[in-house]
Amino acid sequence: MKKKYRIKKKDEFTSIIKHKKYYHCPGIVLYVEAKKENQPRVGITVKNKIGNAVVRNKVKRQIRMMVSEIYNFEEDFDSILLIKEDFLENSYKNNKNNLERLYKQVTIKK
Repeated sequence: MKKKYRIKKKDEFTSIIKHKKYYHCPGIVLYVEAKKENQPRVGITVKNKIGNAVVRNKVKRQIRMMVSEIYNFEEDFDSILLIKEDFLENSYKNNKNNLERLYKQVTIKK
């Protein structure tokens, strides 16, 4: 996932999460809001309960790889992926299938 497709600022994270449109499955919560810039962007946040910094960074790398395989970056929405403790209990393949299912459920009305 290229850096231009990432959300980094705390204000942007909070505005999307406060929009309160979300989809969830075990281990992943997907918050969405209509895009504010030219291209759609994705933010990733991992809870501290998952493990130490090494484990959280591994999870973020996995999520970035899943996003680059699933998203086509022509969407009409910005999204935040909130990763929970259940993420580690599933395999990479199951987590990817869960994320793909969430991605297909997203509907944004303008």
